[in-house]
Amino acid sequence: MQITRFDLHNVRNLQPTSLRPGSGLNLLLGDNGAGKTSVLEGLHLMAYGRSFRGRVRDGLVQRGREAVELYAEWREDPTHPERIRRAGLRHTGQDWSGRLDGEDVAQLGDLCAALMVVTFEPGSHALISGSSEVRRRFLDWGLFHVEQDFLQQWRRYARALRQRNALLKSGAGGSQLDAWDHELADAAVPLDTRREAYLQRLQIAVQAVAEQVAPALGAPELVFLPGWRRHELSLSDALMVARDRDRAAGHTSVGPHRADWRIRFDDRPEQSLLSRGQAKQSALCCLLAQARDCARRFEGRWPVIALDDLASELDRHHQRQVLTYLRDAGAQVLITGTERPDHWPDNVLDNATTFHVEHGVVRDA
Repeated sequence: MQITRFDLHNVRNLQPTSLRPGSGLNLLLGDNGAGKTSVLEGLHLMAYGRSFRGRVRDGLVQRGREAVELYAEWREDPTHPERIRRAGLRHTGQDWSGRLDGEDVAQLGDLCAALMVVTFEPGSHALISGSSEVRRRFLDWGLFHVEQDFLQQWRRYARALRQRNALLKSGAGGSQLDAWDHELADAAVPLDTRREAYLQRLQIAVQAVAEQVAPALGAPELVFLPGWRRHELSLSDALMVARDRDRAAGHTSVGPHRADWRIRFDDRPEQSLLSRGQAKQSALCCLLAQARDCARRFEGRWPVIALDDLASELDRHHQRQVLTYLRDAGAQVLITGTERPDHWPDNVLDNATTFHVEHGVVRDA
């Protein structure tokens, strides 16, 4: 997947910008606060429907403007360069509208499903050290892109969970709660099964990536935690056991919405023992493994890789390993930084496309 054009309007401090990235490595260089990260933030919004720096209404929309406006063109298959996909998004922070290939889209998820972007930014270590919600979102993003009917199954479970929680809050019980317990448990089965199978498949990719990008960490293992004591109880039984507790709390305490996963390494069996730097390396390995899995599913076509401030997140040795890996993979990569790095391999930088960002203005080098 290769973005050929990306337009941004009303994004933080950026002036109206139209970017034509190259097919390989792209460098966005400039001082801190110049607007480099805002370019990647806009791309992330286009692909995920949210920013990686908080809510859209909390500063992403330029002061004095009503909405962020984004437009992208990309090739999904470089062997057919004439096939161009197009998408546009207008987001106020409250409401949004979007178009995909000339048609209005009713669900933001339909727009996000079209453009695959994997982002590594200063907050990405939360994938390892943050809440379980971040790790569930990671699993679901991968499944969302590689298994077409996953979103439908996820929505079925989410609807059943909302209905059960509403009944719990109202104090209702009896046959109504029994019916939604049954629906929730039934909807949970494919969701739980797919998440675990995906994580098992992803482990192979994580091991391959870690061997090249962060070999000092050792061999990684991904461990799935389903969200209830599945080895002891079916979800139907677990819901019944937890019913009184759930009614008192007003929400459902067991099920796939409480699922989680852990990463362990040979020499560091506990995830909590990883340093912040090791957590960053681990998160990057997982993100690149997810991109690798997408590429395997789509005939070698990698998602776009966005790396924000890589030089401050990884030491020089690991930067070189990551960039060499992505060069060999043939991925389109966008990287922000304050200056052109002279310690990167020449065969990585030789064909790089460079943009300078100054006071919100993006210019070709």
